Amino acid sequence: MSDLLVVNIGTLATAEGRSARGGAAQGEVRALRDAWVRIEDGVITAVGTGEPPQAPGAARLDAGGRLVTPGLVDAHTHLIFSGWRQHELGLKLRGTPYLEILAQGGGILSTVRATRSASQAELEAKGRRALDEMLRLGTTTCEAKSGYGLDTETELKQLRAIRVLNGSHPVDLVPTFLGAHAVPEEYREDRAGYVRLVCEEMIPAATGEGLAKFCDVFCETGVFSAGETRTILEAGLRHGLRPKIHADEIDAIGGSQLAREVGAVSCEHLIVCPPEGIAAMAAAGTVACLLPATSFYLGAAYAPARAMVDAGVPVALATDFNPGSCPCLNMQLVMSLGCLKYRLTPEEVLTAVTLNGAAAAGLADTVGSLEPGKLGDLVIWEAEDLDYLCYRLGSNLARTVVKRGAVFTNHTEGVMGPEGERNG
Repeated sequence: MSDLLVVNIGTLATAEGRSARGGAAQGEVRALRDAWVRIEDGVITAVGTGEPPQAPGAARLDAGGRLVTPGLVDAHTHLIFSGWRQHELGLKLRGTPYLEILAQGGGILSTVRATRSASQAELEAKGRRALDEMLRLGTTTCEAKSGYGLDTETELKQLRAIRVLNGSHPVDLVPTFLGAHAVPEEYREDRAGYVRLVCEEMIPAATGEGLAKFCDVFCETGVFSAGETRTILEAGLRHGLRPKIHADEIDAIGGSQLAREVGAVSCEHLIVCPPEGIAAMAAAGTVACLLPATSFYLGAAYAPARAMVDAGVPVALATDFNPGSCPCLNMQLVMSLGCLKYRLTPEEVLTAVTLNGAAAAGLADTVGSLEPGKLGDLVIWEAEDLDYLCYRLGSNLARTVVKRGAVFTNHTEGVMGPEGERNG
């Protein structure tokens, strides 16, 4: 951890608070001109405007009059897996539905076979390369799910890889157990047996090693019913895992309504979320974690984000980085799509990818805004205002990333490395 004074900030834009922001509050972003940020031992101790304070012994980082925001929080990723699925691109282009690909042994099950055969070291190396790219793009915290094992040994292997990376990479990781990502081939004729395996063996094993913070379930036609989802999430709760739900991605089968009943921290995807699901999430304070890059990649509809915000549901945006339905880890692209496809304002989008993303990951008290007491995570953008950041499409505008007070600069060759002199 480092002592750092970031000065000459043209505009500092940040949501505020230690919980998710919904409704009109999602668009309330504090904008400070001619600002500075003081970071001590990796934690923000002061934020102000005008003449910066004296900070003997602290390194100075000149933002050069640029835009500064909190570090981005990617609240939904499938970070740990082996192999890719580029061979499915042609199937998608020919219009083969995702559930049909899954029924043919492709999709998730294809990645399961590759992940089962990979060593933990191989999974860590692949995950580390992805995290390096995320950091270059401005992501400083991400949630990471298991779910490509679908047996106890491999699910634990994925979660252990997440733990190793969380302790060795600058990006902070939040581990989610997703053993209920699909029914594996060996249980195709015994769904109830697989649900028992998840509840009675996988969850106790994962929590026994302290490997997960959340339990997630893919509640979808042909995957897990609302009743099965409830059973699994209640088993997770008994072992201290907070609930998340993959809900209403393809068919609305009750996942978003279930969120209120089980107290889900977040509901994710929600492409076809019905009005009653929106009402349930609003009543429960559940974060709607939306994934516009997945809709873009699949040529699918886009979740009713505007209706959710207007109903008071806190909305987060994330990548859904995975090898099948969204091989993208660029949160800047997600921000642009949030404006263009969801019709959210740049201010609402900023809250969605920082404070609300942090809330979806259970970390709103420590990250997601630039306020005293939060971690020293921020991005200096090659932009002068928030509108420009969301307006530009396809370029990496992250000039400098600060994580817990340590400074990383994007050099011209595209390599992220510690900036020893800490200048802008």
